[in-house]
This record gives sequence, structure tokens and C-alpha cells, in this order.
Amino acid sequence: MIFTKFFRFLVALFAFSAISLSATEFKLDVPHTTVGFKIKHMMISYTKGYFDEFDGAIDYDLEKSKFNKLEGIVDVASIDTKNQKRDDHLRAEDFFNVEKFPKMNFVMKKHDGDKMVGDLTIKGITKEVVFELDFGGVAKDPWGNTRMGFTLEGEIDRKDFGLTWSKTLETGELLVGDTVKITLEVEAIKVEDVKKDK
Repeated sequence: MIFTKFFRFLVALFAFSAISLSATEFKLDVPHTTVGFKIKHMMISYTKGYFDEFDGAIDYDLEKSKFNKLEGIVDVASIDTKNQKRDDHLRAEDFFNVEKFPKMNFVMKKHDGDKMVGDLTIKGITKEVVFELDFGGVAKDPWGNTRMGFTLEGEIDRKDFGLTWSKTLETGELLVGDTVKITLEVEAIKVEDVKKDK
């Protein structure tokens, strides 16, 4: 009985060690990463925007080509749609209410092939979302750093997160669409061999 318990302990310890050894921590290369979105305007075109301030944590298994962890946090007040008046409106209570809800975040729950599932929190409301993953690959830069790149694309209904403001046009269509298309273009650097940020 004692031997069986000890054997199970060794197996568990070995499994934990294997996970720890294969896990690789990456940090976002912010100048080469974008957090963007687009939404229908008057149902005839798209308005695009970005968030300029964000951070994240990535744990990637280089041997298994699998994400163990991906988390991101965004400073909502950093929204930029290239129109100051519109950006101020988006920061106000009608939309994001940044004074009360200054951050939004994403926490991965599962990565399976070209799908990534996680919890997205906006205005204190958390919903599960599914992103399409396009993994660009891993490469060494001229300074010896290991870099990885990937794209995440998904859609949410803004009303699910309390973003309900809109106006109705004479045609009966909405001024602002409900579906928000999200695109994350990410580049990250392996933490342990960072030699020079670029």
C-alpha cells in the first residue's frame, strides 16, 4: 500500500516536472502587437478601432505546439477610432463607462488546434468566446531572441456585455451594428532569452 502511494507520487511529480520543462513563457512585443475591432456603421460600412495600451501573459509548449496559458488585459480608455469626439463617447457611460470599468480582460480556458476558447470580461460581464487561431510560427530574430506570432479572430454581440447604445435610422436600421469583429495580431518574445527589445 505504501509502495503504491509512493509510486503514484512519483508519477505525479514526473508529470508536473514534464509540464514545467515544456512550458515556455513569452512576453508581448507591444510595438508589434495590435488589439483591433470593427463594427458596422449605418449598416453600410465598417468603423475600425484599436486599443493602444494592453498587456498579457503567454505560456506556450514549443514541443507540443500548444498554448498552456494566454491572458490579456486592456486599458479601455486607450481606445482609438481616429475620431476624438467618437472616442470620448465610447469612453462615456453610453458605452464602456471607463471610470467604473477601466479594464477588460481575456483568460484562455482551452486551446484545441485552430480554436481558442476563453472568458472575455467587459464592463464586469464575463462571457465565453471562441477565437479562430492562425499560428504564424516561431523564429529567431537577429539578436538571438525566440519570437512567436499568431492571429486571433472572433465575434461578439456587444449587447451581451452591456454595450447597448444605438440609434435607429429612418430606414429602421441601426446606426451602430450589434456584432463586433475582434482581431488580435500578436508577436511575443521568449522571456528567458530576451537580449534586446525592439
